[in-house]
Amino acid sequence: MISAQVQTAAYLFASILFILSLGGLSSQESAKRGVIYGIIGMAIAILSTVFGENVEGYVYILIAFLVASVIGIIVARKVEMTSMPELVAILHSFVGLAAVLVGYGSYLDEHTIQLTGADRTIHLVEIFIGVFIGAITFTGSIIAWGKLQGTIRSKPLLYPGRHVVNIILVLIAIAMGVMFGRADGTEAMMELYIMTAIALFIGVMLVMAIGGADMPVVVSMLNSYSGWAAAAAGFMLGNDLLIVTGALVGSSGAILSIIMCEAMNRSFLSVIFGGFGEVAQGNTVIEGEVTAATHEEVAEMLQEAESVVIVPGYGMAVAKAQYPIFDLVEKLRNKGKSVRFAIHPVAGRLPGHMNVLLAEANVPYDIVLEMDEINPDLPDTDLVMVIGANDIVNPGAQDDASSPIYGMPVIEVWKAKKVIVMKRSMAAGYAGVENPLFYKENTDMLYGDAKATVDQLNANLLK
Repeated sequence: MISAQVQTAAYLFASILFILSLGGLSSQESAKRGVIYGIIGMAIAILSTVFGENVEGYVYILIAFLVASVIGIIVARKVEMTSMPELVAILHSFVGLAAVLVGYGSYLDEHTIQLTGADRTIHLVEIFIGVFIGAITFTGSIIAWGKLQGTIRSKPLLYPGRHVVNIILVLIAIAMGVMFGRADGTEAMMELYIMTAIALFIGVMLVMAIGGADMPVVVSMLNSYSGWAAAAAGFMLGNDLLIVTGALVGSSGAILSIIMCEAMNRSFLSVIFGGFGEVAQGNTVIEGEVTAATHEEVAEMLQEAESVVIVPGYGMAVAKAQYPIFDLVEKLRNKGKSVRFAIHPVAGRLPGHMNVLLAEANVPYDIVLEMDEINPDLPDTDLVMVIGANDIVNPGAQDDASSPIYGMPVIEVWKAKKVIVMKRSMAAGYAGVENPLFYKENTDMLYGDAKATVDQLNANLLK
């Protein structure tokens, strides 16, 4: 057992470590250090809470801790990097469910029943808001997981009057909240049940109304929701560290979502409320002819090019092509060629997805550039290789006002002297729209699995 003073000091130290962890995650060079800070901070938080005053049932806590740890280790070892967005989404649902359960437990707790006056009112408001946010996070995260997994369609589910329905449901939830706050003891369980059901439905419909192109923002926003749900649980439990941690996660997730919306030229409110300001599907007739190149021809282009830019996308992640790509880059750089990577802010299905994959393959940080850094140099680039990317290099984002991705900043690869697009087929990207890039005169397609294709290019470069 540790005293309340020691526990408070431990919470303060853990909070500092969490802040340092977030700071470390701001760059690739310091990310590993940031993760270590977070691990140490969480260990301190768990131990100081478990061994705090008035804590009982250590046997059950230990069993739960061991079971959860085993599950976490198994999942961490088995999950592929391509499945990381889905994992993050489903983990958010657990946080939301935990907030709901904590809210119900707190309402039924004897301490809550004994509260009177303003203290009781404030605590009931904390419970109600915590359960509401948690329920939305729970079902919203499950739908996001399903969309990323492909078990739920990526196209937005839009029906007439959906916003009116959501507003009416929110007003009913507020009415339930007023009745909940006025009830004595635990007599308002029915109101809590009704509000929870409403919040669960809102969570489903909000995310169902969001299209596949905006899913990276949705995952980030759900991260923010889970943070606020955790903060609400902290208020219900009177746990200062949970409040601080939840606020850090909630605010950082919201800020990241806003940054990503700006990068995609999306309205932040239109994304989180699902469907406000949606545009029609692109219907512009694409002119031109698609041409394909062979591995030998592309290898010859690489031999002749002095400057090469590689644009990775989700297809690279699926094929695990980052390792042979690193070998390709090393071969080209050893020949004295300039090789750089261009990373779009929402490439893949999670912020930083491509950066992590390239770092995993030991690609040097200094040749991995952001979209705004690389776009001005593309007109002077001899060859651009697009590997498994689609929407982030779609010129329709600038040229086709009817496109659902119109206005989204993209990597302007078509301005280079030559473009090679490596894809399995001509299938549309995650946003579900065709890409005029494939039809441009300076673009050739190289069909096939990204990893096998790059392996073949490496073999041809050795000849």
